[in-house]
Amino acid sequence: MAQNNRELADFLKRARSQSDPSRAGLPPDGRVRRVPGLRREEVALLAGVSTDYYARLEQGRRIVPSPAVVEAIGRALGLDVAGQAHLKDLIGSRTGPARRRPADVQRLRPGLYQLFDSLDGVPALALGRRTDVLAANRMAKALFTDFDAMPPPQRNYARWMFLAPETRSLFVNWETQARVAVESLRLEVGRNPDDQATLSLVTELRTRSSEFDRWWEEHRVYQRTHGSKRLLHPLVGELTVEYETVALPGDPDTALFLYTAEAGSASKQALDLLASWTLTSSPRAN
Repeated sequence: MAQNNRELADFLKRARSQSDPSRAGLPPDGRVRRVPGLRREEVALLAGVSTDYYARLEQGRRIVPSPAVVEAIGRALGLDVAGQAHLKDLIGSRTGPARRRPADVQRLRPGLYQLFDSLDGVPALALGRRTDVLAANRMAKALFTDFDAMPPPQRNYARWMFLAPETRSLFVNWETQARVAVESLRLEVGRNPDDQATLSLVTELRTRSSEFDRWWEEHRVYQRTHGSKRLLHPLVGELTVEYETVALPGDPDTALFLYTAEAGSASKQALDLLASWTLTSSPRAN
């Protein structure tokens, strides 16, 4: 079975096993469920396709459903927006224009570096494909780590999360944050299955981290748009920051992450204290 077909088969099986029959609107049939989730015939019924057709799709057969069928299967499985997008990527039935082949090297526009400099009191990161750190302002380096001090091939958020020992003490909810990194990479591999740099990163992390390897096998996907991070910072103690993701028009492979704390909160006081202790500007990422 081709790798992409195997990914599709594994993703569908995982999604089906985690679907809740009671929420799917199916009437009880009196049969005892020996395994969790929906049966194949139930997914087929909900999606309006034959059981044989869905079974062949879940087996990774080389069939390409119409966009309407893909959406119906996603609804039947209760997939969220990220899950729906990942399913479309794995099947290859996108309704929009063909995705351009990404450039080998990502660089930020000079204007974005100026924007980062102007956000001096707000931690800001620019992440590219496979969570490569393209830029980090002074406050982001103070809050997390100095990504600029890393060799360029290692300047990657997911790699830092799993392979840098300090992250486990920095993030109070390390497992939650690490899982998000795994699920974001899963989404990207579906979007760009032939990107060798991403595949090499995944191989390295699966080899060096048992947690990454185990969570990768769960085939979950996640689209980071907003959220929170609880930190136990070595300089200012415990704080919680909220992040918002800003997409760049014309550059879908790059996203800005801006971190703030609630006004008047202890976390905001901690951020302000951190800012006052790190007034010396850090060199900009190349």
